[in-house]
Amino acid sequence: MKPRTIISALALALLATTTTVPAEAAPPQLQQVNAAPPVVPSLQQWTGGTGRLNLQPRTRIVVRPSDAAALRTTADQVATDLNELVGWSVRVAVDTRSRAGDVVLRLDPTAVVGPETKVAAKEGYRLRVSDRVEIVSRTATGAFWASRSLLQMLVRESPGLASVPVGSAVDWPNYAARGFMLDVGRRWFDQKYIRDSVRYLSWFKLNTFQLHLNDNEISPPGGDWSKAQSAFRLASDNPRFAGLAAKDGAFTRADWDRLESVAADHHVTIVPEIDAPAHARAFIAFDPALGLNGGKSDHLDLSKPATTAFMKEVFDEFTPWFRGPAVHVGADEYPREYATQYRQYFNDITAHVRTLGKSASAWGSLSVMSGGASGYDRDVTMNSWNNSWYGPKQAIADGYPVINTNDALLYVVPFANYYHGNGLDGRWLFDNWEPNVFPGNQTVDPGAPLLRGAMSAVWNDLVHAQYGALDVHRLTEPTFGVLGQKMWRGKDLSLGYDTFNDQIGALGNGPGAELIASTLPSTGDPRIGVTVDNPRPLPAGESVTLTATVTNRGTAKLTNLAPKLSVAGIATTLATRGASALAPGQSTVWSWRLTASAPNGTVTATLDVPVSLRGLQLTARKQLPVRTVPAAPSGSKHLSFTASATASSVEAELDRLAARNVNDGDLTTRWASNYTDGEWLQLALAEPSRVTSARLFWEDACASSYRIQVSADGTTWRDAATVGTSTCKDDQVALDAPDPVRYVRMQGTKRATTYGYSLYELWLFGTN
Repeated sequence: MKPRTIISALALALLATTTTVPAEAAPPQLQQVNAAPPVVPSLQQWTGGTGRLNLQPRTRIVVRPSDAAALRTTADQVATDLNELVGWSVRVAVDTRSRAGDVVLRLDPTAVVGPETKVAAKEGYRLRVSDRVEIVSRTATGAFWASRSLLQMLVRESPGLASVPVGSAVDWPNYAARGFMLDVGRRWFDQKYIRDSVRYLSWFKLNTFQLHLNDNEISPPGGDWSKAQSAFRLASDNPRFAGLAAKDGAFTRADWDRLESVAADHHVTIVPEIDAPAHARAFIAFDPALGLNGGKSDHLDLSKPATTAFMKEVFDEFTPWFRGPAVHVGADEYPREYATQYRQYFNDITAHVRTLGKSASAWGSLSVMSGGASGYDRDVTMNSWNNSWYGPKQAIADGYPVINTNDALLYVVPFANYYHGNGLDGRWLFDNWEPNVFPGNQTVDPGAPLLRGAMSAVWNDLVHAQYGALDVHRLTEPTFGVLGQKMWRGKDLSLGYDTFNDQIGALGNGPGAELIASTLPSTGDPRIGVTVDNPRPLPAGESVTLTATVTNRGTAKLTNLAPKLSVAGIATTLATRGASALAPGQSTVWSWRLTASAPNGTVTATLDVPVSLRGLQLTARKQLPVRTVPAAPSGSKHLSFTASATASSVEAELDRLAARNVNDGDLTTRWASNYTDGEWLQLALAEPSRVTSARLFWEDACASSYRIQVSADGTTWRDAATVGTSTCKDDQVALDAPDPVRYVRMQGTKRATTYGYSLYELWLFGTN
């Protein structure tokens, strides 16, 4: 729902009694009113005071005895997180009295915490900073979200200090469901990453984490379903289900309990998804009689009563594990010719979930399956994932609560050439998207009562690709803050995208992480500034330099500075040793040479920067991708990765299709032109070079014929090769260019499709 201004007599009274506590005394006429602190999501309302409140080692988290039962767990978590940020032990006190410098948590069932909506009442809060921090909410969840704002103020505004700006905030979410879905069915992850995902969601006030617990590869090898990757990720000790859990990784009951406890501590709801009757190969591998075509399928055979009975057994076994109110039953992409059986299964399984004390959710599929909702159970929440399968307008008209999980806007399939293989389009989301926005003509009223919120999703379709948890984090981290902003508050008109990104970078990943570390600029402990120059793609047999600049952003000397770089499968050698101690404001440069013996795709470089501050150990960590590529032909070297790329046009002027993608070493990014034959793509080499060959990696929209041209000045061109019939995949072209040149271009002559030209990579080889 759209936010509306909340000005109450109570809020005005609070502001009237605010006591300013400046960090340094200044004449009153020179003190400026504090601007809204740059937390993410932005505060719905802020009224600034003057000065700052300095927290001290004597600061306590205080709850009243009457609130202790409801708030103690939240208070303990806030104390733990605050301790990590400020470096001193923070105590929780159950007391009717507070003192200056304390952080006070208080429940008030009548508190004005936003508009009179259910979601504001449950999750809204008031935060007042004067000579202490006072947080008032109706629920423990509201108090916890207030603590995220407080901690972000400490991270963002006070490097080297523990101070927050004096002022008062009223804050609440616009939408109830603010989430992220992770496919662990097709790819298992370190459980540290899964728990870290909960913490990271909560850092940006996202409150729903859906885990897709079973799935299989889309197309089996050679059409043989017995060889297809499939997995179910819950491991029961019940002999009835012996062998059902995946051998490469699954949650035991103890594992799941630990995850649920982390989620409860961070006020995040886990939504477990057991997906059927499609995507069900794991169940069919367990019992082939359950599957269509004699078990040679990933679709359940719903004509057999025993199939639905088995799925009910699965839900009976595992639903008691789940602490949240909802269970997701999947129910997408089943063959339409079995629509009648599908509808019966849908109704049976959703009703059965409710008998187990849970509400049911499903992937909206009713338009394709049955032409609409006639005869279907209506007491189900629908993830609206595709306008054709079941668009949001029709789902809402049919009476279903809807969560926006639109595939075109919110799906990530890591490193695929579809569904945002390199992460969501953050700038587009920031400028254009909110939870009510769907593609086509499907955008709905932001105040639609049945629009519950939104959820982005990571689908691990590429089951044989080589990547892991930290690679997924690198793809999703740049837009988590944007999604949190849009789901909680909506667009903040005072911010541009670049400014907002700076705020996200400064906030890092929040406290408590077991595995993840931020891959964005300006992250880590705020007193340690670390910037890394991303290395160019690394060809096998060659070397590149990675350079890091470390800056002391605090107010005290940093000592024992000893950065350490590790990159799996790549040799690293320290090239430049910087200073080991930094005074406030000083910087030092360290660098390493990276050498690859063989191409290994994209790997993660991890730079840990430990330092000492007055005996306190601090650390900043940077992670960044290093792309390795095959060696150049014998007697030559790669020339493209130090070149700059330009083009005659870019399709629809989309940044994700820009010319720079053709020499980034990444075969999932691409350049695409306008839809005419005469388009070109040009590389300006770093220095004059003899270019002996080229390699062009085409997308489906390829050239049927083209020329490779060279130039010394970028004005006068000559043909170095003419390709009359392209492979439309991987063209390797010998060039006739004996003299040194500075510019090389692909000049299209004829398109192979009605689209433009589209290249993943253009590699040039030769000698300088």
